[in-house]
Amino acid sequence: MKILVSALEHSANVHLKSLKQELSSDVEFIGIFDSELGDSIIDLRALAIMGFVDAMKKLRFFFKLNTQMLELAKDVDKILLIDSSGFNLPLAKKIKKKYPHKEIIYYILPQAWAWKKKRIPILERTIDHLASILPFESDYYSKDAHIEYVGHPLLDQIKEFKQSINKDVKEVAFMPGSRKGEIKKLMPIFLELIDILDINATIIIPKHFSSQDIKELYGDIDGIKISNEPHKTLLESDFAFICSGTATLEAALIGVPFILSYVAKPLDYFIASRLVKIEYIGLSNIMFNQFKNSTLHPEFIQEDVTVNNLIQSFNEYDREEFFEKSKELRAYLKHGSSKRVAQIIED
Repeated sequence: MKILVSALEHSANVHLKSLKQELSSDVEFIGIFDSELGDSIIDLRALAIMGFVDAMKKLRFFFKLNTQMLELAKDVDKILLIDSSGFNLPLAKKIKKKYPHKEIIYYILPQAWAWKKKRIPILERTIDHLASILPFESDYYSKDAHIEYVGHPLLDQIKEFKQSINKDVKEVAFMPGSRKGEIKKLMPIFLELIDILDINATIIIPKHFSSQDIKELYGDIDGIKISNEPHKTLLESDFAFICSGTATLEAALIGVPFILSYVAKPLDYFIASRLVKIEYIGLSNIMFNQFKNSTLHPEFIQEDVTVNNLIQSFNEYDREEFFEKSKELRAYLKHGSSKRVAQIIED
């Protein structure tokens, strides 16, 4: 079976690797994905963007890539789209128009419930199987939609949960993101925190970064521990400072207390603040608020990301309360998603 895969993000490819382990050996991927999974038509590093401004600059490039994927669709059995709605939803519409009988599976759906709810009818008409990773997501779709909660992909990778909360905070993980723009904005603040706090710091750096990338992005990190294994490092940490993104949910599912810090480009933040109709930006806060009407962790955004604010929040943090709430969140998500998505693909 040939599957056209469109997985542009690093996190999407982490989940795709778990999914491949559940698929039969005769399933072949073509399209866009991590080179470890086969012959991708493009190096994923060329796709890294941060925010609306960067996306606008690369529009022509992405249009060309979209057309290339449409051509590949004619020779495959099914299509699997993962996340990246700005690219994947237009691609799905083109494929469905040109090849109406091709089965399209969308895994990790566009967050239409948070913004652009008008996309929901389009998704229902265009996608044959909507594989949701958020338990509440189906509530926003019609009763006739082919949508189901398949579990959460992070629970395929995160098997361990912290046994308890240490009385003293000594080991602290810093995750300034995976995009270069995020890292450049947060690292000066994180380095100042490390100087002030009486802790053992570990900076989690993406595996694909070269030594030159690290030198340019992270500043003077001599004497600070570096890790390329986020789950292992978070499990061994007493606390974490994390940029927004999948990492915030990873930390919650591992049970390590953390503070979210995010600084976007001013124009990107201006646009997003008017488009996105949600109260929180952390995935775990969004989910926890859905079923408990409460927050799990502090969030600091834009000009509120200061050393003083982060230190104050760190000193006032109720880590035991976080620990108990994180158990509830893990139970809410139930199980991993790879096995069910594999069944959908091979059915």
